[in-house]
Parts: sequence; C-alpha cells; structure tokens
Amino acid sequence: MPGDSVPLQDRPCLNLQDSMLTQPRKSKSRGILSEGLDTECTPTDFILQFTPPRKKQRLFSKGKENDSNQFVLSRRPRRKDSSPNISWDQLPDEVVLRIFFCLPPRDLVRISVVCKRWQRLAFDESLWHSVDLEGMTHTAPALQQVLRTGIRRLRCPRSFVEELHLTVRGSLQVVQLDLSSSIIPTLALEDIICRCRLLECLSLEGLQLSDTIISCLAKNTRLQELNLSGCSAFSAPVLARMLKSCSRIQQLNLSWCTFDNNHIKSVVDNLSSSVTHLNLSGYRESLTLNDVKVLVEKCPQIKTLDLSDSTLLTADCLPVLKQLKHLLHLSLSRCYHIHLAALTDVGIMFPVLSQLDVFGLVQDSQLPSLKREMPHVSINSRPFSSIARPTPASRFVGSTSDRTMWNKKCRLRFGL
Repeated sequence: MPGDSVPLQDRPCLNLQDSMLTQPRKSKSRGILSEGLDTECTPTDFILQFTPPRKKQRLFSKGKENDSNQFVLSRRPRRKDSSPNISWDQLPDEVVLRIFFCLPPRDLVRISVVCKRWQRLAFDESLWHSVDLEGMTHTAPALQQVLRTGIRRLRCPRSFVEELHLTVRGSLQVVQLDLSSSIIPTLALEDIICRCRLLECLSLEGLQLSDTIISCLAKNTRLQELNLSGCSAFSAPVLARMLKSCSRIQQLNLSWCTFDNNHIKSVVDNLSSSVTHLNLSGYRESLTLNDVKVLVEKCPQIKTLDLSDSTLLTADCLPVLKQLKHLLHLSLSRCYHIHLAALTDVGIMFPVLSQLDVFGLVQDSQLPSLKREMPHVSINSRPFSSIARPTPASRFVGSTSDRTMWNKKCRLRFGL
C-alpha cells in the first residue's frame, strides 16, 4: 500500500561486505573454517587471517622504451617425478654386466679403477670370452691382463711380445689360441703353453719352439686343430709322444718345419686315425714312398692331403693314395718326378676327388687338356693351404680385412 511504503532514502543501507557474510559460503576444508565455524557471524578480519596468501604477480617491462607495455610472469608449479631414483649400487650384477658388455676393452680397463665392485665386474670372464690383440705394438701388458680374465679365445697373430711374466695362478682357460708369426721369447711362450690344458685349436706358425712346449702340448688331449707350420727347435721323440697323446687331432699342419728323416718317421708312425686334413709339404729329401704307405694305412679317413714339394715322390705314389676312399683335395705341387701323363688317370683313380693342385707340374697351355680329362675336378684353384690355419692364407695375403679365427670373430678388439 502507498501508506506503508518507506522511502528508499530512509531504508537502512546494507554494506556489500556484510551482504557477502550473510551468504552461505562453501569452504575448501582448510584450517579452522573447515571445522564447522559459522562464517555468517565471523568477522572479516578473522576470515582473512586463515585465508592462504595469494602469490604476488611480478610485473616486467620489455625495456625503457616500452615501459607502458608490461607483462606478468608467473611460475608454473613443478611436477613431481613419480619414478624413483635408482643408483648404480642398487643394480644387480647381471644388469651392470649387460651394460659393460657394450663397452670396448680400453673402456673396461678404465672403469675398473672406479671401485672394487666395478673392478670385479669389468674383468668378469663373460666379458672377456674372446679378444683380438692384432695390431698392438707393445702386446705384453695387454696380453698379461687379458690372460688373467679367464679368456677362452685369444687372437694375437703378427704381434711383438716382450718379456712376459704371468701372475696367473693355476691353469688358463684358453680353448682357441692364435700366435702365428709373432715375435715372442721362447720362455714367454713356454709360460703360456704350459698353463694350458683345454686347448682345442692352436696355431704357432713360424715360431721357434722347444721340447718343453711340445711336451706341454701333449697335456691338451682335446686338441683338434694344430698348426705348427714353419716351426723349429724341437726333437723327434717329443713330437712322437705329443702326437700319440693328442689322439683327437683332425687337422694337422706340419709343413716346412726343420724336420729330418726321424721327424717324418715320428709323424707318420704316431698319427691318429682321426686325422682328416694333413699338410706334410716341404720335405724334399725326407718324405719317401714308404712314408706315404704308412700314412695311408694309419689315416684311412683323410679328406685333404698336401704333399707338395716332396721331390722323392714319383707316379708310384698315386696307386697308394688311391686307397684313400674319402680323398677330396690332393696337392702334389712341385713334385717334379710325377709326370703329366700320370696325372691324366687321376680322374679315374679318384672318383670322389674335387680339387687337385699341381702347380709347377702343368704349364698353362696344358691345363685345358687336363681339365677335359677331369671335368669334375677343379685344378690349381687353391695356391695356399688352409689346413689348421685360423685365418686361411688365401684370405689375408695382401689384405688384413679378415680378422676371423677359425671362422669366428672375436668380440673385443684391441689395436687400430
């Protein structure tokens, strides 16, 4: 009604702040306000006391010439890293070894000085299973360190080894060893070979040996491939005992050693019937027809035979060699008393023969006619013998790209 109306200017003025206090407010459950405190009757100062302070915004300007253009820099809250921090000490040995497996040998030596645990793991035998030391100028320190790791395969051809003083206790675990054409003192070589008992493949081509070394080889009864081509300074009786003891040899290379008639007789009389690849080339005045007869009788399973440079052999040896029913590769190079007419019957006498090397016996102009007589035989295709050699000579002559050892590469490689 008009009479009951009160003029607007006579009504009590409500403060905006008081009106907000009368409104119900949703609390964020913080401090005392979340414990049931009535906000309607609570003074403003008391509320502000328990309200978290707001971060102050920092104002920046781009320069004096742009003082009016200000921008606000705010800090983004830092995200907490949910992944836990794991130290090297918490990793098991298997994981650390897997990481170390990716490192080259020089880095393995460097990290071995970090702590005792890393030293133990850095020289674990699983990491040093096979090592290639070819190309090192001073091989003795590396060789001594490597032999302490329990290495199984060691490739160290054409290397210079100074005086070597091994500190390894007990026997070595080496299974395959290549020291071909290296310069190494005989005493140092004795120290290595005399600690080996598990050798299966060994190449000492071109080295000066001793009776002690050959006697120690006799203790490696698992020996299967032995290359002593061009070796010297050991006696016939010791060689005979070694061949008799190592009855598992399948590939044997004794070419061009400093042998006399007694050495040849010791070889043919004591060879095992397990021999399938034999190289007895280079004995011009020592290897006779009687030796070939004994050889064929002792080793009927021969597949590859090299009798090159045996000038005492004549065509009479062909009917004897015919008894080798499994012969696939025959080398009679520079056996000058075997004439070309006798070679024409080789294809008939050896029905399974696939390779024949007769360098020096057949001229280039005579090769086509000889090949027509033996179409299934490859003639003069292999000038170098690969019997018991860790890296066949035909591969590394003129090239050093092939660094395999008995058809496998070494995992770790020192040198260039």
